[in-house]
Amino acid sequence: MGDSLFPPIPNPSHTGGEGDFAPLAERMRPATLDEYAGQLHLLAPGKPLRRAIEESRPHSMLFWGPPGTGKTTLARLITHYWNAEFLTLSAVLAGVKEIRAAVEVARQNRERFGRKTVLFVDEVHRFNKAQQDAFLPHIEDGTLLFIGATTENPSFELNNALLSRVRTYVLRSLTQADIIAVLKRALQDSAKGLGEMRLQASDAVLDALATAADGDARRALNWLEIAADLAEETTECAEITEATVQEVVAESLRRFDKGGDLFYEQISALHKSVRGTDPDAALYWLCRMLDGGCDPLYIARRVVRMASEDIGNADPRGLQLALNAWDAYERLGSPEGELMIAQAVAYLACAPKSNAVYTAFKMAKVDAKQSGTLDVPIHLRNAPTKLMQALDYGKGYRYAHDEKDAYAAGENYFPEAMKGRRYYEPVERGLELKIREKLARLRSSKGRA
Repeated sequence: MGDSLFPPIPNPSHTGGEGDFAPLAERMRPATLDEYAGQLHLLAPGKPLRRAIEESRPHSMLFWGPPGTGKTTLARLITHYWNAEFLTLSAVLAGVKEIRAAVEVARQNRERFGRKTVLFVDEVHRFNKAQQDAFLPHIEDGTLLFIGATTENPSFELNNALLSRVRTYVLRSLTQADIIAVLKRALQDSAKGLGEMRLQASDAVLDALATAADGDARRALNWLEIAADLAEETTECAEITEATVQEVVAESLRRFDKGGDLFYEQISALHKSVRGTDPDAALYWLCRMLDGGCDPLYIARRVVRMASEDIGNADPRGLQLALNAWDAYERLGSPEGELMIAQAVAYLACAPKSNAVYTAFKMAKVDAKQSGTLDVPIHLRNAPTKLMQALDYGKGYRYAHDEKDAYAAGENYFPEAMKGRRYYEPVERGLELKIREKLARLRSSKGRA
């Protein structure tokens, strides 16, 4: 079943009375699936979601993806293809009262007119548990088809009860080519776009707009509309120049979304690049985060963590360098201090790697929690009073400095029930190679003792 069987969605050129024109991004919403930009992993011919839409197999769903990827537009298209009524709520503004009103409209549509209703909830992650639960019975009994949209990880932000009743579709950032196609369609469309203005825009101009938009079609169209108003008039047409684009998009920041998914994805990529001994990728992710407006002090704190978790005693200088970079940034600020963080990131990425202390620490924490309150062995207890001495506190303790190599071979420092436990296993890299050899030698002498 193709798009030709479905009339295009009416797409008004204005929102209200005469002269009250809608923004370009609103006017250019796709009217058919073939006009929809990107998301081919979901909407290419033969894909399950595309087939469900075209074959009218309704189900509730959740769209998860960055801003400007077409979540609202896709919900409208689905509603059109399913011949349903489109209701929309914003979780930023709506409450239980608005939810009940929408449910009542959906009930009337079903009972009186036999018509389906799609309830689209934007920013659904902003609803609390009670508000999310309010949808459940109406999704289950078929009163409404629920379509939620979120920029946040639904695993963390949505109730399991709601997630179990919807299918989750992940929408990806639009590619450079997707954005350029959207811009060209807007320039050429005389009915809804800017075609009547006879605008000229070079490939370089479109490329600059698409780059600055950073995968967000709505942002690209908003900038195109502003640039069109500033276009330089010629005898036959108006031209959008690169200088105009630079003026329009000046100081635009890449998506970073402090506290959101993209925030944690990028710091994760930085950490894994350092761990993977790739200084080039590590520096790239560092610059991506700085370019997106991340607080450099947050990065500096995380770099200190990397120095301990992934380099550890293989090169203890890494921790000191990370701390120095943190201190230097606090003294110099941006942009000068950012270079010190970059120096620490590059050093840690190139340093020998060891997670031996990190692993040992986790193992010891588990034992400490699960082993209960085991007594400190008598010979390890201090005996500052006569009573403690009478109770043999400290009796039999061997002072390591009096022993050969300052090592009391055969001595036990664990509670008796945990004697012989071993956590720390240095790796065969960097300084830990020497630590490993030393411990092997000492442990061997302990065994002989």
